[in-house]
Amino acid sequence: MATIAFIGLGNMGSGMAANLVKAGHDVKAFDLSDAAVAQAVEQGASAAGSAADAVSGADAVVTMLPAGKHVRAVYEDQVFPSAAPGTLFLDCSTIDVDSARHVGGAAVDKGFKFVDAPVSGGVAAATGGTLTFMVGGSAGDFAAAEPFLQAMGKAVIHAGDTGAGQAAKICNNMLLAITMIGTCEAFALADKLGLDQQKFFDISSKASGQSWSMTSYCPVPGPVPTTPANNDYQPGFATAMMLKDLRLAQDAAQSAGASTPLGAQAEALYAMFDNLGGRDKDFSGIYELLIGSWGKN
Repeated sequence: MATIAFIGLGNMGSGMAANLVKAGHDVKAFDLSDAAVAQAVEQGASAAGSAADAVSGADAVVTMLPAGKHVRAVYEDQVFPSAAPGTLFLDCSTIDVDSARHVGGAAVDKGFKFVDAPVSGGVAAATGGTLTFMVGGSAGDFAAAEPFLQAMGKAVIHAGDTGAGQAAKICNNMLLAITMIGTCEAFALADKLGLDQQKFFDISSKASGQSWSMTSYCPVPGPVPTTPANNDYQPGFATAMMLKDLRLAQDAAQSAGASTPLGAQAEALYAMFDNLGGRDKDFSGIYELLIGSWGKN
């Protein structure tokens, strides 16, 4: 078993670190939140006083940080100077492709191993160890990272070279946002036309309108009892996080010269929902905005 530094113990990172402990690894945990570190210790990790302290003596380093600027700063200021030669780095943050390539390139140049490995699945999957990892990096670095990622997820997919994991993540989440909005609109229209929502679900979930947003994450109460719609839209996957990913997708589209009109519209709708107070609600809660009930309860 390995000694693993885990930096970033938010809603996702907490469950991921706990699953590495369950897999038998020695996890040295650090976060700016003392409460988050205390929770990690309760789950079997040991506390580190700083990111540099966590990295010292580690075989592998997992980072789960908010944005590209944080990833760049942590790696350049604390991880690179403190890591032993040949240490494996796994950045599971969702960040811009350019930052992933910059940090990954710097890591390789310094003699380290590096993969960008953003995740899909949300808080429940992080806790349950059923995340999907989209991984960018060389074949050798992917092979080194795969056993650690398998301890935290159900699917580990090599997307290509450094940055390809981030590219896959933002494309996937742009598609998810678009299909969720479409699913919400369809339920809203079905209701206005007098169609029972359960009946509509029974039909569409088995017809050509079927999607993950319909069958696994249905945005209306009732049809799928485990979804946030049945828990006052508690996340799940918060609107603020979806909006972050959509903005990353639009920045990437502009940089690459790609046309993504539905992605742009999805970003605008989620920005509206965020501005109206939906920031901390699940992203499927945009259904309430579309039917005009948001803020009236």
